[in-house]
Amino acid sequence: MRQIVLDTETTGLETSQDHRIIEIGCVEMVNRKLTGRHYHQYINPERKVDEGAMEVHGITDEYLQDKPVFSAISSEFLDFLDGAELIIHNAPFDLGFINHELKKLGKKTPLLESSCRVIDTLGLARQKHPGQKNSLDALCKRYGVDNSQRDLHGALLDSEILADVYLLMTGGQVNLNINQQENSESGEINTASTIRRLPKDRKPIRVIRANDSELAAHHKKLEDIKSASGSCVWLESGE
Repeated sequence: MRQIVLDTETTGLETSQDHRIIEIGCVEMVNRKLTGRHYHQYINPERKVDEGAMEVHGITDEYLQDKPVFSAISSEFLDFLDGAELIIHNAPFDLGFINHELKKLGKKTPLLESSCRVIDTLGLARQKHPGQKNSLDALCKRYGVDNSQRDLHGALLDSEILADVYLLMTGGQVNLNINQQENSESGEINTASTIRRLPKDRKPIRVIRANDSELAAHHKKLEDIKSASGSCVWLESGE
């Protein structure tokens, strides 16, 4: 399964006032694992950035002057998304701006949500944590995701952070057994038939054990997870 975690930054809050996209950031996951592929682009919006928006993301009019307009990057951007499931925090906002840009191209381009399945992580978080704060920063704190570099909003950084949050919020990575292979036709997972044996004359494996300070830091991290989510299976199992 191919998924794209997506975020945008804009000149303002309302497409009705013809506010535009100025940055797009996307990271790719396949089978719930980050592949290292990403799409990142700054865009000349052909209008001024609102002062309030600039305070959020720090992107100035001067910085955007020599960047390509949306029409110049639209094909590359849509090709990157093609066939993927989109993961977006507060999806109606980003989809609204992307569709606004697509409409301005003057082509009969379908709305993005009509060609891609979309998961709104804000809606998902509200279902899992009703009555609590569910901003990206709040979710980072709840799930123990490092967002210390997020002084300002940035589309690519926010996509990377959201990918970590999404994986933790929906159960972490799957299929950790590297000796398993999936049958693409039936969807069944079969154990690989060959087993690699280590040679008998191999050197002993070096074991490096955690020291007291590392163990204490590990235990504190588990306590933080328990405090944020209400439970921690590693603490309960005595790990």
